[in-house]
Amino acid sequence: MTRTHIQIPTLVRIKSGALGRLGIYARRHEIDRVVVAHSSGLPPELLKCLSDGLDAEDVSILRRRPVPEASFEQARELLSEIPPGTGAVVGFGGGKALDVAKYIAFLSGLPYLSVPTSLSNDGICSPQSSLTLEGRRQSLPSAMPFGIVIDTQVCLAAPEILWFSGIGDLVAKLTATFDWKLAFHESGTPVDDFAALLSDATVFQFIARPVRDLQGMQLLGTALMLNGVAMGVCGSSRPASGSEHLISHALDALAGPPRLHGLQVGIAAYLVSLLQKQSSETIASLFEKTGFWRAVEAAPFRRADWREALVRAPHIKENYYTVLSSRDCLPEAEKHLRNDPFLSKCILE
Repeated sequence: MTRTHIQIPTLVRIKSGALGRLGIYARRHEIDRVVVAHSSGLPPELLKCLSDGLDAEDVSILRRRPVPEASFEQARELLSEIPPGTGAVVGFGGGKALDVAKYIAFLSGLPYLSVPTSLSNDGICSPQSSLTLEGRRQSLPSAMPFGIVIDTQVCLAAPEILWFSGIGDLVAKLTATFDWKLAFHESGTPVDDFAALLSDATVFQFIARPVRDLQGMQLLGTALMLNGVAMGVCGSSRPASGSEHLISHALDALAGPPRLHGLQVGIAAYLVSLLQKQSSETIASLFEKTGFWRAVEAAPFRRADWREALVRAPHIKENYYTVLSSRDCLPEAEKHLRNDPFLSKCILE
């Protein structure tokens, strides 16, 4: 079997002070003119650090635009503003800006530099963009980053809730890879063993030291990046997304205030692990050590929303076999929502 060429990041820097050295990294790869799409409301000192680092190496910012929303329409508008001679697209900030910048780079055929200011999900390095199209959220094919530059000091200074979100999205890989292998046995879905192994390994590397400090940021950033690479290796979201993501997508579709993706996915991953009868103790222990449970308990979910999401989740994607396809999981899941010592405090009436 011949494997097609796998796209993985060429430039990778995950260290304290990396933001101010972005110009050095760009110059090393002969990038001297960039377009920057950044999150709205970023602290001025972060924008100045980015600009100063590029200016110091004579890397010109041809255009710099805030990204107020992660939509296809926003990406199309910004795409039309890319000047001739642009050498790369830089996404700077949170998930909205990164997803839009990534999609712009894909459409324009330009290298994409991912420069996150927090580690809330694996979108920092993945071959998809989560964008709304006519108001409906979709995962659209995008460019794998040419470069990913994570300043661990900047990410450490981000709100703690974003750290918890990143942890939630990370543990979902345990349930996602289990669903993937289940789909192989039940419906013949091909499994890429290397991608599955890579996705699993990144979780356990972080679990060995789940501390919110510079080294912890480096471990979490590396893990989330390699999850994105795992998706690129197999050309599928399967190593990172299973039934827990289907539940989260269903929650997104319900009316109500939006919640952080990683918080939803983390809670869903724990619930799904109970249905799969694997990894539950590992996930619960990690959430306890890091304070994830307490963070969600402070702003709990509504049980009615989760019940409806569990009804909808198996039908979110056609021909996508997971544990939710294997049987009617609703009665068992409802029992866990009511009686599990962790879930019963995070999901209330």
